[in-house]
Amino acid sequence: MEMKDMLIVSVDDHICEPPTLFDNQLTGDLLASAPKLEVDAKGKNFWRYQGYIRPSVGLNAVVGRPPEEYGMEPTNLDQLRDGCHDVHARIDDMDVNGVAASMCFGNSIGFDGQTFHKAPDKALSLRHMQAYNDWHYDEWCMAYPGRFIPLGILPTWDADATVAEIHRLAAKGFRTVSMNENPTVQGLPSIHNDYWDPVYKAIADTDMTIALHIGSGNPAPHASMETPIEAWISTMPLSVAQGLADWLQLEELQRYPQLRIAISEGSIGWVPYFMERADFSNWRHKAWTRSRFQNLKPSDLVKRHFLHCFVDDRFGLRHLDEIGEDMVAYECDYPHSDALWPDVPEHLWDSVKHLSAEQIDKVTHGNAIRFFRHDSLLANYKREELTVGALRAKAAAKGVDTAPKSSGGSRPTEDDRPVTSGDIMTMFKQHAAERAKELA
Repeated sequence: MEMKDMLIVSVDDHICEPPTLFDNQLTGDLLASAPKLEVDAKGKNFWRYQGYIRPSVGLNAVVGRPPEEYGMEPTNLDQLRDGCHDVHARIDDMDVNGVAASMCFGNSIGFDGQTFHKAPDKALSLRHMQAYNDWHYDEWCMAYPGRFIPLGILPTWDADATVAEIHRLAAKGFRTVSMNENPTVQGLPSIHNDYWDPVYKAIADTDMTIALHIGSGNPAPHASMETPIEAWISTMPLSVAQGLADWLQLEELQRYPQLRIAISEGSIGWVPYFMERADFSNWRHKAWTRSRFQNLKPSDLVKRHFLHCFVDDRFGLRHLDEIGEDMVAYECDYPHSDALWPDVPEHLWDSVKHLSAEQIDKVTHGNAIRFFRHDSLLANYKREELTVGALRAKAAAKGVDTAPKSSGGSRPTEDDRPVTSGDIMTMFKQHAAERAKELA
């Protein structure tokens, strides 16, 4: 196998939702009350919904921009590559990047539908969330059947509504739903509470996969508000270990052996030690902890239920046998700052070329197709149409432009760039307060 022969599926990318998000899904009062993308006096985009302001719509959507411009920029859709919010341009950017299929989380609505969770009128939120799911499937995924893995969001503030939406999404064609790894941050019961019993049952009954995205629940660890931001970014994947430890204790893993949970953007190099530590802790302490693990070891359930996803993790791929070659999948993270666009094939090949051809196929696309039940990719296309070489040839024929897209002069100053962990949190709050004040 050569680099050009790889078939790549990315199981974690993002959409910067367009202003036309609800235009074809709703009419009348429902459309008028839906989330709106607006622009302030300084030319910055923000989303407004039920009194809630979500600023800096383009934050961290920096793909294709000069790295020296990274900061709180960009803040307007006009500063982004069109592929961030336009599905046709996204396909072009996938082709030039050699990516055959992509699973796309939201940006402005939150990885798990946070915007709808925060809104006070939950009946309205439910209807708008359903409209978002319909847009995601009908207008994003089905614009190019097979090239996207549909990903639904759930109204988990209401267990009955969540069960109904799971079944509605399954009937529509979804096979994956996003959830918050720690719903207590939303004011909901923990994942171990009986509140969730009907939800887990519905997921098992419909053969859905749960996707847990980093950053939706447990924060990245940092020592203080003065911790440099680079330290915060470095430890971000390790926050996933906290979520995995929690979900590993889920009683339903014993009850539903087919339950599938994907850990998005958590990487893989730490997983072998995590399993070793979980097994050791169980061995030393299960006599008094009322452990759920009596006949099976924690590592057995990690290998049975959890898919681990990586952007760039050479160490982990060198220890693939210890993680489990059937439970690892690739992610690009377009258009965020970790994304290696448009050079994913070069970086990925250099990381996997020591593996066997069968293992390369598994981690680049096979595991993703199986775990997310995405059979439609190879049902709609021949494999030879989806390889890195074929997709890049197609992009070259179309003349897809990969030149850096600069902000055109509105670059962030040194004062605008976050330096510490506290800075970035403070800046989020300040930006939101500014928008609210301007709109008052």
